[in-house]
Amino acid sequence: MHELIRSNKRRSALLVAGFVIVVTLIGALVGWLLGGGIVTTVVALLIAAAVAFTSYWKADAIALRVSRARPADEHEYARLHNLVEGLCIASGLPKPGVYVVDDPAPNAFATGRNPQHAAIAVTTGLLDQMNRVELEGVVAHELSHIRNYDILVSTLAVTMVGAVALMTDLTIRMMWWNGGRVPRQGDHADRNNPLGYVGLGLLVLAPVIAKAMQATISRQRETLADVSACQMTRYPPGLISALEKLQADQTATHSASTATAHLWIEQPMSGLGDDGRLEGAHHWFATHPPLEERIALLREL
Repeated sequence: MHELIRSNKRRSALLVAGFVIVVTLIGALVGWLLGGGIVTTVVALLIAAAVAFTSYWKADAIALRVSRARPADEHEYARLHNLVEGLCIASGLPKPGVYVVDDPAPNAFATGRNPQHAAIAVTTGLLDQMNRVELEGVVAHELSHIRNYDILVSTLAVTMVGAVALMTDLTIRMMWWNGGRVPRQGDHADRNNPLGYVGLGLLVLAPVIAKAMQATISRQRETLADVSACQMTRYPPGLISALEKLQADQTATHSASTATAHLWIEQPMSGLGDDGRLEGAHHWFATHPPLEERIALLREL
């Protein structure tokens, strides 16, 4: 288990580096596409670097805000706080911030940059549907993400995927304002900007690449968090029962977005589990492994 965690951390570093490279390249291409020359490209590179740096410090707050999470009152949600405190004492973790999301769909996520600066959030639907041992299994799953340092790369991905989407949207809008779309006198030697066409093609592919990276980040870690949660609670049936309830519930998590989908304990967006001609594409872009596979694995423990 410890070797797997170390391997996960190494992959996390590579995936973060991949996101930084993608964001940086897209920023450089935006500069060329807008015809601003080397100065605009350098500015774009600095902005991309600033996004990556700022993400480390503020991505958790952004994820909580985007998900409309609010601090869980210790009296109103005493059961939740007691479970979190008990599991943290047993596992030697500092208690993270505890949040609640007003959403009828049962779901939960963890965010932060390390165990000392972390938070977990659960939906009101999860609190309504889960009994104590099931809720304990879900909380242990999220605390496992914190203990295994999964939250760092997952939280960084929220803002980095958002940065790619923002730059793509900016470039497409600027194309309507003659940002390299047609030749202009004195611009690019009075010719169309060929790099602009290449950049536009890459900008179309960039969100696809980002989503594939995002899916890989989550799928690699969900199974490890499931196993770690069972080690933490020493009661696999609790998490198995919770996952079975999540599998039976088909409600989409309205508080989730494409940028935060990989954070949640199960795929929060509707439509990705559909069968048919696009089943392969759905599987490629799914942020989580199928629940039936996770349940089967836990039954073998």
